[in-house]
Amino acid sequence: MANCTKDGSGLGLPTAYSIVKRHDGHITVRSTPGKGTEMVFYLLASKADGAEPAAEDMDGPLACSGRPLLMDDDPIVREVLSAMLEQLGFETEEAHEGMEALSRYEKALAAGRPFAAVILDLTVPGGVGGREIIQKIRALDPSVRAIASSGYANDPVMAQPHAFGFSGVMAKPYRMEDLEKVLRAVLRNRLERDRKPHGKP
Repeated sequence: MANCTKDGSGLGLPTAYSIVKRHDGHITVRSTPGKGTEMVFYLLASKADGAEPAAEDMDGPLACSGRPLLMDDDPIVREVLSAMLEQLGFETEEAHEGMEALSRYEKALAAGRPFAAVILDLTVPGGVGGREIIQKIRALDPSVRAIASSGYANDPVMAQPHAFGFSGVMAKPYRMEDLEKVLRAVLRNRLERDRKPHGKP
């Protein structure tokens, strides 16, 4: 058990995360300096045999559809979201702000291993967020499949993602079913586009 003294041991969150991950769950964290921290734990209610598969699950595994690039300035958010993506079968790459994401995207294109999708946090205090960097990434790759991520539901990008160059949105705190749903939609659209003969709409 983690030490609950005033000083603390620093092991509480890693221990909780390890336990929750082993039970196929995940944790989201939202912290405001001077006000406090909100932590939400997600655990499966049931894993009963014989359950009807969800409609999205009947289209086959997502893992065959490529690898995503994840950009968020919060290392805990990146860790949690990466763990969720790993549960879906993805091997992810991470960036802490927009310019790093742009550099990684450019290097992946040059190496002939483009990312199937990129998840961009819209707001990065002291850095370049998804709202600013998406146009630079789109200049490199007009077919980029970008997902806007934010904890602010009233952000105009979340209401009209396509108007800002995004293919979909994902609100914080993350839920596994929402993550899988948006990835299926984004990756399916890209696969359908790539299968079309050149020159046809």
